[in-house]
Amino acid sequence: MADYQVIQLRDHSSCRWLNIDNAGMRKSEVSEGSIEQAVASNDGRAVIALLPADDVLTVATELRARGNKLLNALPFALEDHVADDVDDLHFAPGSRLDNGLLPVAVIASDKLDAWLELLRGFGLSVDRVIPEYHGVGGVPNTLSLYIEGDTLMFNDGQGLLFSMSGVRPVDVLAAAGYIEHDNEDDDRPTALQVYCDEAAESAFSSDWDALRHELDSVDLLVLSEGALPRLAATVATGAGVNLLKGPYAGRTATADLVRPWRFAAMLVAALLLTGFVGKVADYIRLGQEEAALKARFTEEYRSIRPNDQREILDPVGTVVSVRRSLGDDSGQGSVFLPSMQQVASAIGGSNGQIEAISYRAGVVDIRLTAPDVASLDRIQQSVNASQRFNATIQSTTQSADGINSRLQIREGQP
Repeated sequence: MADYQVIQLRDHSSCRWLNIDNAGMRKSEVSEGSIEQAVASNDGRAVIALLPADDVLTVATELRARGNKLLNALPFALEDHVADDVDDLHFAPGSRLDNGLLPVAVIASDKLDAWLELLRGFGLSVDRVIPEYHGVGGVPNTLSLYIEGDTLMFNDGQGLLFSMSGVRPVDVLAAAGYIEHDNEDDDRPTALQVYCDEAAESAFSSDWDALRHELDSVDLLVLSEGALPRLAATVATGAGVNLLKGPYAGRTATADLVRPWRFAAMLVAALLLTGFVGKVADYIRLGQEEAALKARFTEEYRSIRPNDQREILDPVGTVVSVRRSLGDDSGQGSVFLPSMQQVASAIGGSNGQIEAISYRAGVVDIRLTAPDVASLDRIQQSVNASQRFNATIQSTTQSADGINSRLQIREGQP
């Protein structure tokens, strides 16, 4: 079951609170202190805030609209029931009653704004905001009266729900139309249940006697911990009009939905960030590797075509071009690359230098410069030692750089 922390706000600094589940079962004792203390004891529970009764008016209407149409119509339908300008008021509809009436809680927008700003200032995100007297449960065929301090909260079980301050119980029943009224021809309840502390029981003893003459019965139940436990049990089970409707619905609903998942969301965000950083690092690394491979490819290519200094944009196309120029399309290109590997190995040990290479019809012609005749002879012998290629010296000339020679390589035994 879901657990709630129900906070009964007294003023902008003090409150009472307790923990309760959605079946109305208490999970803690009643505590009293500052709002900050209530927040500190929350332990991640959803919060139901009870606003002082004097701040909210509740009226009933037969209006049948729904959704946004209902919210837009309420100020005009209830304009005659309120003294303030409807533009300054917030109207929050509740659930329609069995008798067809729709309870509507009305509060000055600036008051609700002030309460919500106060709660947010303490880091408190609320699930519901309900007038405290909506915690007076409706009992069929019974009038219910809760007394707490100088506040009297009333519910006749038929849709009449209000509170009054600084008055006596007989005044409340008179305002509700239940005394000095002939009830013989209607089916309105005539039994009264009163919930109060011992001080109120004693202070209003004359009222109880007077009401017993007007009603069939008056039962007094003394509350040792005040009204909060009973108010909390009622609202925790879903009763009461939530003021967070219309323009106020999104102010805390989103935060309340996100709050249980905030740590998971933080972990997911961290994971995504780590993945993104890893991808960036991989991109940089691969870019560096690509640049190194491109530089190496360019170096190898220009060793074959030293006169081509253009930037190589298409390595694959460049390789195809080289292969075609070497006759690879005839099926004889398989001779060229192995012979080049053999020549490179031979020249590497003799300090020779290739000047030019040509390939045609399975024959590789290489112009190279060797330091001396002995080095040229070693290159020839090294190629021939492969047992695959036959290298022959076609010509030699002396120059300032050494011995310039033309070496011809064919596939086959020497």
